[in-house]
Amino acid sequence: MIKTRGYAAAAVKAPLAAYSFERRGPREHDVAIAIKFCGVCHSDIHQVRDEWGGSIFPIVPGHEIAGIVTAVGDKVAKYKVGDRAGVGCFVDSCHTCPQCRQGIEQYCASGAVWTYNGRERDGTPTMGGYSDNIVVNEDYVLRLPQNLPLDATAPLLCAGITLYSPLMHWHAGPGKKSPLSAWAGWVTWVSNSRTPWARK
Repeated sequence: MIKTRGYAAAAVKAPLAAYSFERRGPREHDVAIAIKFCGVCHSDIHQVRDEWGGSIFPIVPGHEIAGIVTAVGDKVAKYKVGDRAGVGCFVDSCHTCPQCRQGIEQYCASGAVWTYNGRERDGTPTMGGYSDNIVVNEDYVLRLPQNLPLDATAPLLCAGITLYSPLMHWHAGPGKKSPLSAWAGWVTWVSNSRTPWARK
């Protein structure tokens, strides 16, 4: 087990507070990541307030994660200790259903395992990126390029990627009056906050 520190809401609309818990160690296809930065998304707020229903408390939100690989399972082929890694909104799936085999694991027949407010295959509640580490199946880890700062990369793991296609389609960019462009800039600015445990 991996001792983990984070911030959790203990109940509906409760403020986030320091929270300690244990994560499982990496299985054969898993990657353990030391979280350096985690963006803030509106969905984190909705889930903590249980505004969509079904929130699992205590809840550690956060799904725009950037960090460094600290350990890998015996059969991991894609990553090694020291790699820069990102995690988005889910961390595992069944890997065998037709949807998973087609690369649309978010529609996994037995259910994708969400980064937080979900359940691992053994039923354990998942805890998100407002913490100092996470364990993820290697198929749901993204390699982060060296030329992108980790703090600026974390928000791209949600809103930035979601908006990339429409921004390109509508040729949005600096100096153009595009609501999408303005919104993307705002989300990146708001989300680009450093996690307290990463401060020196």
